Amino acid sequence: MTMTELLPLEALASVFLRADALEAGYKDREIASLVRGGEWHRLRRGAYVLTEIWQQAGQGERHALMARAVVKQAKTDGVLSHVSALPEFAAPLWNLQLDTVHLTRRDQRSGRAEAGVRQHRGLLLPEDVCVRRGVEVTSATRTAIDITTVTTAEASLAVVNHLLHAALTTVDEIRARYAPMERNPFTLRTDLVLRLADGRIESVGESRFFFQCYRAGLPAPEPQYVICDTQGREVARLDFAWPEHRLWIEFDGRAKYTQHARPGETVADVVLREKRREDLVRELTGWRCIRVTWADLENPARLFARIRAALPGDTSVA
Repeated sequence: MTMTELLPLEALASVFLRADALEAGYKDREIASLVRGGEWHRLRRGAYVLTEIWQQAGQGERHALMARAVVKQAKTDGVLSHVSALPEFAAPLWNLQLDTVHLTRRDQRSGRAEAGVRQHRGLLLPEDVCVRRGVEVTSATRTAIDITTVTTAEASLAVVNHLLHAALTTVDEIRARYAPMERNPFTLRTDLVLRLADGRIESVGESRFFFQCYRAGLPAPEPQYVICDTQGREVARLDFAWPEHRLWIEFDGRAKYTQHARPGETVADVVLREKRREDLVRELTGWRCIRVTWADLENPARLFARIRAALPGDTSVA
């Protein structure tokens, strides 16, 4: 008898527990055999997913599966939060620790220590909780605040900008929810992220560049700066620009040449189209373009030396 015959189809699409398998007619020795044989993948003791699903899952989905296992086995009432809420919003996971599932308890009590699980006890208001893909998680607004308590400002900014760009929350909504929490020790980091957050910024790489501009003491560039032709028609949006200095930045992430390809286009076609776009912008504005890659972000001193050389005069922010 196959797993499909024993468990309902909805169970096959996600996480199931030992209790589910026993109720369906399996014995412990059969469960052990299926795990050893590679048909089932054990997420944690007593929680499983079909190996096929696990193998097809990306990094974020694997964390989401593990988080669902924790929720199913939890003996207290809690919701997925912090890093563990992010996969449900398709939020970026750059530089985040995914080996721990975060759960915020509704009873505000401290839970016992458990390997791979971190229990939080902050006050949850009704509006702090929503359901995403069938599981309760903290809302986008609450998650934007919580993420600043467990990671760096740079990684937090990438998450918050994603939530803003996806129209899942607004800066005003985040600030309103954050106001009664400002006495907490993470105030400075949260304040910084909210000060820099901008929903016009579209990717992790762009968020990192914007953050590093702040850290380098440069004036904030304008995201998604619109360029129009002589008839006033929009012909391009620049990733970042300093119009007063006649300089713009294009961030060359992989998505620009793969995910944003038009139907039938090759990567070479996208590169040529991007080159024509850059030539047009330069012709219309006379500005200089600096292209930034992920590798540049790993050597910010060299990157910002290039940018400062292109910016006239003293452009440092006091």
